[in-house]
Amino acid sequence: FILGKTEPSSKVIIDKKKIKVSEDGFFAFGLSKDRKNDIVITKIKDGKKTTIVKKVFKRKYKIQRIDGLEEKKVTPPKEVYDRIKKENKLIGEARSIESDLTFFTKKFINPLDNAIVTGVYGSQRILNGKPKWPHYGLDFAAKEGTKVKAMLDGTATMVEPDLFYTGGTLIFDHGHGISTLYMHLKDIYVQKGQKVKQGEIIGTVGSTGRSTGPHLDVRLNWFGVRLDPATVLNLN
Repeated sequence: FILGKTEPSSKVIIDKKKIKVSEDGFFAFGLSKDRKNDIVITKIKDGKKTTIVKKVFKRKYKIQRIDGLEEKKVTPPKEVYDRIKKENKLIGEARSIESDLTFFTKKFINPLDNAIVTGVYGSQRILNGKPKWPHYGLDFAAKEGTKVKAMLDGTATMVEPDLFYTGGTLIFDHGHGISTLYMHLKDIYVQKGQKVKQGEIIGTVGSTGRSTGPHLDVRLNWFGVRLDPATVLNLN
């Protein structure tokens, strides 16, 4: 997650994508796990173009092996493929929203108090010996029923109590394509379209969906680009 600020009324282009700049000059974007090229930031102000190139360094990611799982936890049965496809479309639509909200300029807070991180961004899970998609969120260990706080002010753009993979799921829009997602919730206390304040209780920790035990998985996105939530949270 990268937060930028420039002169108001400037245009900003990241690589070849023009991105939204707030009235007071704030903008945001992010880099994906598999980003290989340097990032090119172009500012246009009063017809004058300024270009900055920043080098992108590759990180090393953890490999996590989990064996002894039920087969249905590793490979979903074919009869749920249509359901998964439909749910992925809903998630994609929520993440594609580009509102004028500027909550993304504020400091995020942790969704749980004193929680231990048990799963990190970018770690690849090998389930029963089968390599799976990398993990694109942060997992927090917590007891079922633990209250979950909103990390930032936002608007609920998706509220689903029972998705196949993620169970009780919430997505919040924070402006300019920045969104957060909360997964495996037991209880959900918000409705779609509801505006929430940072620190507000939005649900409780559960083990819903394709989960092996009670925990909270949070995600951070810039549109379809999956970002590391640790870049906005204080986990020390």
